[in-house]
Formats: sequence, structure tokens, C-alpha cells
Amino acid sequence: MNLERFLQQRKPNWQALETLLQRASRNLGELSAGELDELGRLYRMVTSDLALAQRDFPTQQVTHYLNQLAGRAHSVIYGGGPISRRALATFYTAGFPQLYRAILPYTTVAFVLFLLTALIAFVLVWRDPHAIYVIQGAAVEPLVRQVEAGNLWTDIPPAVRSAASATILTNNIQVTFITFAGGISAGIFTAWILALNGLHIGSIFGLLQFHGLALGLAEFVAAHGPVELSIIFAAGGCGLYVGDGLLRPGLQSRRAALVRRARQSVQLILGCAPLLVFSGIIEGFISPSGAPWLLKVAIGLLTGGALHFYWLRAGRRPTKTPADQTLPDNHAPNAHVQP
Repeated sequence: MNLERFLQQRKPNWQALETLLQRASRNLGELSAGELDELGRLYRMVTSDLALAQRDFPTQQVTHYLNQLAGRAHSVIYGGGPISRRALATFYTAGFPQLYRAILPYTTVAFVLFLLTALIAFVLVWRDPHAIYVIQGAAVEPLVRQVEAGNLWTDIPPAVRSAASATILTNNIQVTFITFAGGISAGIFTAWILALNGLHIGSIFGLLQFHGLALGLAEFVAAHGPVELSIIFAAGGCGLYVGDGLLRPGLQSRRAALVRRARQSVQLILGCAPLLVFSGIIEGFISPSGAPWLLKVAIGLLTGGALHFYWLRAGRRPTKTPADQTLPDNHAPNAHVQP
């Protein structure tokens, strides 16, 4: 691409971003939800244009201009000012589910990796209960003895459920952040954590299946499992996403790719924080309760289904109708951001 064609094709987007930045610099709260979304989209396009300019036109004035423009946009979008309720609402109604969908292929890989290792461990231990020592080591012996005696460890007395809920929440947060942080190792540690958890859960279910107790544990995890595991898979997807950026940075430097992907992933992980609290409350109070197993299954299906419906559907831009597509450019819905 020559410089003249590059300027002709990309300059309208730069001017549109300039206009939004001028308004945002006066008062970011003046921007509507659609304009905030447009601001983020234009920022991503400018950073991509900057990478192209640094590669193809490193000595041209346009590269210096784009560097300054991207820096201004970064300061506005990722400034350290207080988070307004409107910005928080915009994040949860649009930004958060959009981030989830952006890394969905990596989350799918995380889920498949966990599922395959869990199934392998389940079959191995179900066929030979002693295989659990190979998978988990000698430290699992007290649990094995308890299961051989026909007992589960999932009963939490009502008097200590509040403390148990706090402990569970802390553990879930720890696992989530460790799984995500593994991305810095090019995703290797993330993959290891996912596989290790799959082996752990699969081998325990295999042991319980051999002794006829698997349904008891399934009843315990039915209420909180769908949400909790979905968050773990999302964290794994974030780790793999960051790791892939290190391995395949594209037109950006590895450092720039790492910073960008890590920032997006941290936003997604922080967005999951309320979900972790919600899951921990269910696991601490409802899962060990004497509620009918059908109720626990219903809670799990409803909460898990609602979460994925929200992740997959919320924040989508409305598609143009045939009538919209026939309008001239100056009557298009986004015409107000064009120079």
C-alpha cells in the first residue's frame, strides 16, 4: 500500500476519532453508550494503522501523528480517573460480553483441554481405582479411605457455611487469577493448570463412580458448577489469548501485543469478580444444603444458561435492515461521527 492510498482510506477514521476525543476531553460522560463503543473501535483501528505505518512509512509525518493520536486515545480510554456508574453500566451491558466473545475461540480450547483430561482420568480411575495415586500422588490417600468407607466430604454444617463460603470464594479467585497469569509463559502454564484441574476432577469422579457415590458429588456441584467452571474456562481462555499474543504478535511488537491482550484479559477477569462472589455464595449455602437435587440442577441450568446467553447476546450492534442499507452515507446511523 502506498502512502497516498493509505491516507485516503484511513484518514476519515482518524478525523472521527479526533472529534470524539475532543468531546471526551471536556467530559467523557457526555458520550453515549454507542459513542463510547465507537471510541473503542476507532482506537483499535488507529493502533492497527499505527503498526502499519511504523512498518511501511517509519520516517513519514503520518507515523508521528498516529503515535500521538493513539496516545491521546489511550489516555482517555484507560485514564485512571474514578469509574462512573454510567461507565460501569456500559461495561456490563456491552464491553464485558464483547470481551468474552473476542476470546471465545481460546475459551473453547481451554474447555476442550479440561474436558479431555477429565474424561481420560475418569475412565482410568473408574477401571482401576489405584490409578488415582498415579494421577494425584500419595496425598490423596485420606480421601480414598473416606470414599472406600462410603462417605463424601461435601457436607458443610449450617453453622460454618458463612466461613466456608468465604474460603471457597478466596480459592475460586486464586484459581482464576493463576490460570490467567499462566499466559505470560506463552500459555504453557495455563494449559498445565487446566489439564491438572481436569485430571483432578476426573479422577475423583472416577473413584466415586467405582464406589457408587458419583451422583452424590454431582448433586453437590450441580447448583454452582456451571457458573464456576465457566469462569475458570474464561480465565483459561484469557491465559491462552495472552500466550498466543506472545507467540504470534502479528504486526505489533511482542511487548505491544502482550500489553494490549493482557489489558483486555484483565478487564474480562475483573468483570467476572461479581460472578465469582455469586458462585461462592451458591457453593457455600445452596450446594451443601438439604434442598432437593432437582432444585439444585435447576439452579445450575438457569444460572449457567443465563450467563452464557448474556455473554453471547448482550452488547451486539443491531444489524442493518434492507432499508438501512439503501440509505445514502450521510443518512447512515453512524454518520454523526464522520468528518
